[in-house]
Amino acid sequence: MNTAQQFSRPSKLFAKIHIPKLARVGTMTALVICSLLALSGCTAVKVKLGLRVRLDKLPITSMQASLPNGPAISPGEKSPLVVQFTQPDGKVLVTEGKGKGKVLWSDIAVAPTLVTVDKKGVVALRHDPRYSDGKSGHVAITIPSHPDLHSDFDIPVTYDYNFIANFNGAGGADGSSGMDGTAGSSGSSGSTDPNNPSAGGNGGNGTDGSNGGDGGNGGNAPPVEVRATLRPGAHALLQVSVSAAGKQRLYLVDPTGGALNVNANGGPGGSGGRGGRGGAGGSGGSGTPSGNSGSAGSDGRSGSDGAPGRGGPITVTYDPTVKPYLAIIHLSNKGGPAPVFQESTVAPLW
Repeated sequence: MNTAQQFSRPSKLFAKIHIPKLARVGTMTALVICSLLALSGCTAVKVKLGLRVRLDKLPITSMQASLPNGPAISPGEKSPLVVQFTQPDGKVLVTEGKGKGKVLWSDIAVAPTLVTVDKKGVVALRHDPRYSDGKSGHVAITIPSHPDLHSDFDIPVTYDYNFIANFNGAGGADGSSGMDGTAGSSGSSGSTDPNNPSAGGNGGNGTDGSNGGDGGNGGNAPPVEVRATLRPGAHALLQVSVSAAGKQRLYLVDPTGGALNVNANGGPGGSGGRGGRGGAGGSGGSGTPSGNSGSAGSDGRSGSDGAPGRGGPITVTYDPTVKPYLAIIHLSNKGGPAPVFQESTVAPLW
């Protein structure tokens, strides 16, 4: 057979590969899903697979919206919104996210007042209490594909909340991991022929792993100044200012149920890096006799953890009217000096 004949009939040189029907179906399904992901994006694929639903394709008779975490919101807080839809047959559909349903938020229009609402239906209120003091939030919900449906409600602003003012020091950087040692080379092969024996070569030694780097020390917290006064009224509220490192944060706190936590702790030290592993010794070569295996390298030392930073000094200046409510101001400055409390007239903060 000449060369041309050898390569003119390749089918006789290879056996046929049989793919079971079930495997072909699974492969085709995976290819279809991958194609949909590439062409249409995740949302379209979820709708295609029945994981999400489009409201414009469904009959809806009524809708109801709520804040499952409570009807009110505090400055700086976030609260998820849930909307339920009832179909003519009584079936209830719920929004994705907190509602854990199938209805897409992209099918819903939300017009907020005072508060904000993101694309996932999460309601938020600005941290600065001056923005919302004496006001109430509101949301109006409509469905573009069902213009006859709408829901709206007020969102009261509450100060019965556990507020947190963090001025902690920065954490130290973690140490870098050591490099692993390299494995020793295998010994060369000798001969096991009884008439002409020769010894196998010894394996090479593994190299040592390098030491891990030490973690960086945590940063010290800055000095913190707290000023507090009582705003009288039918429902008295504490006005509090917390200042540190050139920044000021303001709070309104309901003394009958709320609290303010002021943290000025030192930053944690960084973790020491892992020491590199020693390389394995090379195996001895075969022969008569066989070569000796090489020694493994030593593991590197792990780095030391960094030291934590020091807590910052905290000074609390409070108006005499605040004295009965000092217990709701919680202070933490681990590793720092004892907080200082001083009573003095504090004018309204805004």
